Amino acid sequence: MSDLYGFDAYSPGEIARRVEEVGVAKARMPLLPLVMLGVLAGGFIGLGALFYTLVASDATLGFAAQRLLGGAAFSLGLVLVVVAGAELFTGNNLIAMAWAEGKVTSAEVLRNWIIVCAANFAGAAGLAALVVLSGHLGMNGGAVAAQAVKIAAAKAALPAAEAFFRGVLCNILVCMAVWMAFAGRSVIDKAVAIVFPIAAFVAAGFEHSIANMYFFPVAMLQLAQAPSAVPGAELVDAAHMLRNLAVVIAGNIVGGSVLVALVYYLIYRRGADEHHG
Repeated sequence: MSDLYGFDAYSPGEIARRVEEVGVAKARMPLLPLVMLGVLAGGFIGLGALFYTLVASDATLGFAAQRLLGGAAFSLGLVLVVVAGAELFTGNNLIAMAWAEGKVTSAEVLRNWIIVCAANFAGAAGLAALVVLSGHLGMNGGAVAAQAVKIAAAKAALPAAEAFFRGVLCNILVCMAVWMAFAGRSVIDKAVAIVFPIAAFVAAGFEHSIANMYFFPVAMLQLAQAPSAVPGAELVDAAHMLRNLAVVIAGNIVGGSVLVALVYYLIYRRGADEHHG
């Protein structure tokens, strides 16, 4: 089937079958590896967010250059998740494909999402603590610290409806990145598939729930150490973080599960086994 495409990659129909099979395995993973891989994914996405913050702190870059370079830097996070191996809540929204096929139950899907989301938070917040303790935010004359607070303040000030739809758009692109990575057979294939969709969502200012699990804690910890003159810094607190996360998580689920997984299920998998694929 891949030969039809003239290159050594899995075809879209083969990707759909692989995503479904992997979804079943993810939904039934034992608790300990699921939690540990979830913590790793939170840390990996946090490293991408750290890299983005560093680029965004450079005031000499023009708007488009800063967004594009920052987005490309952030893609490190998903490359680590996909290539090194980790369990990321937003990518796991693709388990909806296995659910639609009746291969996993609603309870199994929710178990995966809840455990992985909580573990992602632990990993991302844990990394934020390490970053603050390392003194990293003092780079560029303190501009990195100011940028970290500025990012969190902007997210805290987002109206709920905007945050929701930015979450939808974000996870369409994240799940498309994961989907296309399934087409690849090499590390380079997977990395190339990931970079462009991730750079696009970051550059466009869309909302990724797990990235926000790093952005808020790192800013809150920084503010606990030193007050900031960044406008809106007073909004960076636990209440605004939880409000943002609740809305963005809902948007991420709609974008990834409904607009990617269920759409591709209807195209490639619905009744496929009965018709011998």
